[in-house]
Amino acid sequence: MLYIFFNRDVIYAAVLLPSACQVAAIADIFNILARLLQYMKRLTILLLLNSFYSFAQDNDMFKPDSVRRSLEAVQIQTTLHIDGQLKEPEWQLARPSANFIQVEPLQGTAPNFQTQVKVLYNKQFLYFGVFSQDSLGKNAIRATDFKRDFNVLQHDLVMLSFDGFNDKRNSMSLATNAYGVQRDLLSFDDIYYDLDWDGLWKVRTTRTDSGWIAEIAIPWQTLRYPKTTDSVQNWGFNIYRNRRLTNEVTAFSPYPRSFTSMRMDYAGMLRNLQPPPPKTNIRVQPYLITSYDKQKVDGVKIASDAKLKAGGEIKWAINPNAVLDLTANTDFAQADADRQVNNTTLFSVFFPERRQFFLENASLFGIGVSQSPDESGGLMRIQPFFSRRIGLDDNGNQIPLEYGGRFVYRSSKRNYGAMMMRQKELEASPGTNFFVGRYSENFGKQNRIGTLVTVKNQPQGNNTVASVDGFFRLAESHSVSTMVSASNTTNTGKRGMSAYAQYYFISNKLKMWWTESIVTKDYDPQMGFVSRTNVIGTTPGVFWWYRGKHLPFKKWLRAYEPSVFPEFYHQVGTGKLVERSWTIYPVWLNLQSGAYFGYSATPTYQFLTENFQPLGVKILAGPYKYTRQKIYASTDPARKLNLQTIYWWGTYFNGRLRSGDWTLQYAPSPHFSLSGRFNRNNFLKVGELNTSTKIDLYSIEGRFAVNPRVQLIGFYQVNAENDSKNYNIRLSWEYRPLSYIYVVLNHRDFQDLTAKTQTQDQALLKVSFLKQF
Repeated sequence: MLYIFFNRDVIYAAVLLPSACQVAAIADIFNILARLLQYMKRLTILLLLNSFYSFAQDNDMFKPDSVRRSLEAVQIQTTLHIDGQLKEPEWQLARPSANFIQVEPLQGTAPNFQTQVKVLYNKQFLYFGVFSQDSLGKNAIRATDFKRDFNVLQHDLVMLSFDGFNDKRNSMSLATNAYGVQRDLLSFDDIYYDLDWDGLWKVRTTRTDSGWIAEIAIPWQTLRYPKTTDSVQNWGFNIYRNRRLTNEVTAFSPYPRSFTSMRMDYAGMLRNLQPPPPKTNIRVQPYLITSYDKQKVDGVKIASDAKLKAGGEIKWAINPNAVLDLTANTDFAQADADRQVNNTTLFSVFFPERRQFFLENASLFGIGVSQSPDESGGLMRIQPFFSRRIGLDDNGNQIPLEYGGRFVYRSSKRNYGAMMMRQKELEASPGTNFFVGRYSENFGKQNRIGTLVTVKNQPQGNNTVASVDGFFRLAESHSVSTMVSASNTTNTGKRGMSAYAQYYFISNKLKMWWTESIVTKDYDPQMGFVSRTNVIGTTPGVFWWYRGKHLPFKKWLRAYEPSVFPEFYHQVGTGKLVERSWTIYPVWLNLQSGAYFGYSATPTYQFLTENFQPLGVKILAGPYKYTRQKIYASTDPARKLNLQTIYWWGTYFNGRLRSGDWTLQYAPSPHFSLSGRFNRNNFLKVGELNTSTKIDLYSIEGRFAVNPRVQLIGFYQVNAENDSKNYNIRLSWEYRPLSYIYVVLNHRDFQDLTAKTQTQDQALLKVSFLKQF
């Protein structure tokens, strides 16, 4: 067993030696790994050599310029009225930015649509005036909704990224669309993102016949920068714009199109800033909630309850590097509800975290390996810490949290943090204490090594997981990440381990990866998530992004992107092959409009070590060979009417399975958006009983907004697998920045472990108030 302790300067480790049986088991595991690595050694060398050759030949992958582009800020003594007009005389004092440079589709060329940025500041605010010119004016603007943290594929936008410490690693990014809807996030090395961090800032916009204007005011307290004796500071800074009608991406400081504007080693400079010295920054957010709950079992009411509850959170920015969050009677009534998923694979479904308290600074604790949104990296997910294990049961029901806290420290040299939560004792679950601690040391050019420890403490025993991880950027396009993790559960006596190593090569023409992973049978991170146990995974792959001279129909076709990514899984201990698949995309077309079309085929061998029962269809253990085919297609997602579809067909174990997923969205204006989704799985003579059945899942979702601050959101979902019906209706009013009034109605149907149907209904009113000192 590995125990790890640390302070700011030193990491201590203590090792409890395992028994002879455990030593033998571990030796077997590493013998298997050695055999696999030896078997794939030649292919790995060829992959690396080809990657370096491609890197050397790819002239589009340029290094950061030694002379950084700069934009000068001008100090003023007055306070501006933020109305999206830029009519105050102070704006005439600021010098406009240099012309932007195109990133997409023609990297390095002049933009077809200019963007102009001006910067002012006083003692309270940093101001930005951004004019996005467009010859089509209002007619060119695309926006489908007023959702905060909106989908960037569906909106015109500009995004500002700040590197206040000039470490070329950390980014604080603020984005707005043409209607003043906000999106903000924190980024580290353009790899780890806190997408749901919400900063306190204000923006107003106007739309004209010559483009759109964004006027932005950012309190100095929202930004992070060093306390220094220098009277003038210069920050790393970039801003990019996406004109969604033509998907033209332009930036103040250019970067390779395979990266993002948050890759801060490519950023320019924001000069002549004289911010006030960082001071104590405390945000207090109390809330009051009244609710009525009703529960039924098989249609018979068994409980009802009316409650009045108070609680709240305190966020204390102790200094520019350290933040302390405290919470009492934590409530997540406003969190977006989970959508049901009908799963026909052997991999466990991963439901993302949706609760705001746990989403902030999630990237610091979120080490592990998982599949990227573009399907690269492999299907294995190993995540030692997953915050949904706190305050939620296996059915997604909330378990009250009494109190908790989180401390996070970030700097150019090191990052560390800890979180502790107390879960209330209920009849169905004991009182539980949760702890997660994280430390990582940064060194060289975007390299780091770190450790993470989780402890779940219950009366019947403890579950402890200790992990060591590393990330190494070998060059602009090459990176390696790795992790080793061990778990120990005292009440069962079980100990297990997991590990992975992953290599990535990314250029403007190729994306290649190789992932090796292992999860033993007894690895049990009770505060984490693993998609599969008792397997050794090997998952290489390559994407080819072709935009060359032989690409036809360039007016509407942006890129041809074929790919192949095989997956091999062997059983730990025996080394027996339990799954082999080759996913081949001979066709993937990305259109200039943002639409796409792809076709894949996946020949699969699967040896089931135990019976498998997807959606109630029983499939016996044993070997199977089958081939699945799939079509991905989407129209332009930014249009008023858009359709996305995924359709699978082909053999499936000993029978056939046809599956389809269709989503149709109608958004005539950002004030109104309505979408319907239909999912069908049609089994044909599958499993032990040659079962033929259709299982449908369908939903409808709407968003109605007066403006970005007053919105009504709702969805209704029906699942034929268990005849469950679920809905969530939420009215929200942001009556002042980050202060809300919510009215929420919830209804959930689900089957418990005894196969009884449970129904839960809830109505609640929540009022929160944010005050920043």
